Amino acid sequence: MLDKVVLILDSYRPDGGSFRLTELASRAGLSKTTTFRLVGDLVRLGLLEREGDRYRLGGTLFELGSLVPRRQDLREAALPFLQDLFESTRHTVHLGIRDDRDVVYLERIHGHDAVLLPSRIGGRLPLTCTAIGKALLAFSAPELADEILADPLPRLTRFSITDPLRLRTALEQAQVSGLAYEEQEAALGASCIAAPVFAGGTAVAALSVAVPREQFRPAHLAPAVRTAALGLSRTLRQPAEPRR
Repeated sequence: MLDKVVLILDSYRPDGGSFRLTELASRAGLSKTTTFRLVGDLVRLGLLEREGDRYRLGGTLFELGSLVPRRQDLREAALPFLQDLFESTRHTVHLGIRDDRDVVYLERIHGHDAVLLPSRIGGRLPLTCTAIGKALLAFSAPELADEILADPLPRLTRFSITDPLRLRTALEQAQVSGLAYEEQEAALGASCIAAPVFAGGTAVAALSVAVPREQFRPAHLAPAVRTAALGLSRTLRQPAEPRR
C-alpha cells in the first residue's frame, strides 16, 4: 500500500501542479478505485489538498520536507553566503546538491527583475545541463561521469551539450579551475557560473550565479562565487554545535 501512495505522490514530479482524480490514476498507473481511496486518505492526513475536483500537494509535505536534517543544516549554513553572493552580484543565486543524475535545488535568491529560469526550490534539473550540476559531477567519483557519458545526454535547449567528448572536456576544465559554466543550456537567454562546496574532502553541494546572457562576465563573477563556496566549505568543516 505504501508503494501505491508513493506512486501517487511521485505523480507530482517534477513541477507539482494540480490534477484531477483520473489524471492522478493515469500518472500513477493505478485503478481509479484504488486512487480514489488513497487520495481520500492523503487529503485527510494533509499530504494532499483538494480544490474543487483537483488535488495538489499538501502543506504537511512542505513542513516535513523542511525538517530533513541534512538538507536543512546545509541550507541554514549556506544562507549567509548566498545572501552575500546575491548582494555582491545582484543576480539570481542557487544552492544545489546531487541526487543521482540530477541537481536538487535547496535554495534560490533572486531580485524583482530576475532572468527567467527553470530552477525552483525543491525542483531538479539534469546535472549535465547546469553549472551546479557540472561542478558536482566534476568533483564526484569518476565512475559517475563515465556512467552518465556512456548514455544519451539530456537536452533542455538547443545549446545543451549532448556530445560526450565536449562534456568531458568541460568537466576536466572545471576540475582545473574549480569553476563550472553553463551558457543557455538549461534556459535560453541565461548563463551561469558555479563552484563546488566541500565537506570532508567530498563535494556535497555547489553554489551558482545565473545572469542574463548579455550580462555574463565570468571574470567578474568568478571571485564572488569562489569566495562564497570557500566560505561555506570552511563553515561545514567546523564541528557542528549540538541542537538544543
